Amino acid sequence: MIYAIIIIGLVLDYFTKIWAVDTLKGKADITVIEGFFDFSYLENRGAAFGIFQGRAYLLAAVTLVIMGVLLFNYYKAKKKTWLLTASTGLILTGAVGNLIDRVRFGFVVDFISWHWKDVYYFPSFNVADICITIGTGLLVIYILKEVD
Repeated sequence: MIYAIIIIGLVLDYFTKIWAVDTLKGKADITVIEGFFDFSYLENRGAAFGIFQGRAYLLAAVTLVIMGVLLFNYYKAKKKTWLLTASTGLILTGAVGNLIDRVRFGFVVDFISWHWKDVYYFPSFNVADICITIGTGLLVIYILKEVD
């Protein structure tokens, strides 16, 4: 099941990024909800929230280490619950999706933009980032359940 999560997630991430490049790069944003939600092309040369700008190879190395730790812990787990499988699969999906971008382009393609009018903009993100966020939330729930 973990491989199905990773494959489906990577396909979704890949094709949405292709769509973003073909549809948005060098063109006007697409407004989905006026003053709140747009599709807007961005080349993120850093990590989450734009930290570590211009350090693609460092971020790629860190990603590989994190992926190794996740896989090691997943395979050594005696009981592979759906929560552990889903969380690990989603985090790996996001890590691999963004790693592919960093290696190919030197940046990550982001295109989802949430904001409040022109007052506040949440950092742009992509499907891989969504997978990492949901997977991390599920991993926290898994860890909290295992502590009991």
